[in-house]
Amino acid sequence: MSISIRSAVLSATAALSILASPIARADDFIGVLTGGTSGVYYPLGVALSNLFGAKIPGARPTVQATKASVENLTLLQQGKGEIAFTLGDSLAFAWAGDEEAGFKGKQTKLRGIGAIYPNYIQVVATKASGIKTLADLKGKSLSVGAPKSGTELNTRAILQGAGMTYKDLGKIEYLPFAESVDLMKNRQLDATLQSAGLGVAAIRDLASSVEIVVVEIPASIVDKVGAPYVKGVIPKGTYTGQNTDIQTAAVVNYLVTRSDLSDSIAYQMTKLTYESVADLTAAHQAASDIKLERALDGMPVPLHPGAEKYFREKGVLK
Repeated sequence: MSISIRSAVLSATAALSILASPIARADDFIGVLTGGTSGVYYPLGVALSNLFGAKIPGARPTVQATKASVENLTLLQQGKGEIAFTLGDSLAFAWAGDEEAGFKGKQTKLRGIGAIYPNYIQVVATKASGIKTLADLKGKSLSVGAPKSGTELNTRAILQGAGMTYKDLGKIEYLPFAESVDLMKNRQLDATLQSAGLGVAAIRDLASSVEIVVVEIPASIVDKVGAPYVKGVIPKGTYTGQNTDIQTAAVVNYLVTRSDLSDSIAYQMTKLTYESVADLTAAHQAASDIKLERALDGMPVPLHPGAEKYFREKGVLK
């Protein structure tokens, strides 16, 4: 065999080897879509990424910080991610194609992995603002979350339940958690609404710098807003200076994927999520609320077949 022919054969063999290699499979790339780095989605997404990388053979996970729910669901629909965090109301809006919520048509490729922990609607004001109740927000400045984010949709719902709209506020800021807190520290913002698991890093940071008031969302307002919102409690001591339990609203978070992801990868991601709660809780305490028996509660989109297989094995799905 001549040198040129031998080289051609070796090159072809190498190319075939690369194509056959597990590293080249699209399913090896697991993009985890989270939220802002100062929220809860991001540290939990990093923890999931570490689990996937360590325990799914050949997996190459990455973590992407995003504007959270609405952006995550849009990216999944576009095939730009494999697993994402989202609020339940945003997920329902995406499936319905609610344009007002930020979706241009029905997001039909979305598939459920499972319910995880509830988001607590946390309205926090500086003590200096004089805000003690939701009604006191009238004429004040409030950060409502990034435009069309899950948090911003939550803000609209809660204000509506309290008989208010953005027109009743003195000023509206559409900012992520950390940026909202920076303005509050500098006395440039009165209050922020943050929809997340308990113990938000940004609110902890704020409470360690200035005196805060955690504003109650009464049960009567939660009842007016209705599903998917439920009554919740922010336990005393969650934040520095918070000396009593605070009634609030909560809405379930979900992990979702897309319909064209392989059943095998979806199965493994689901299994690792529900069998690694201790690892996830080490990343953020909100994960302690992840319960296998509640994994299907209120799921507004069809389950991915891989997730369905896992839940049938565990007896959660009959």
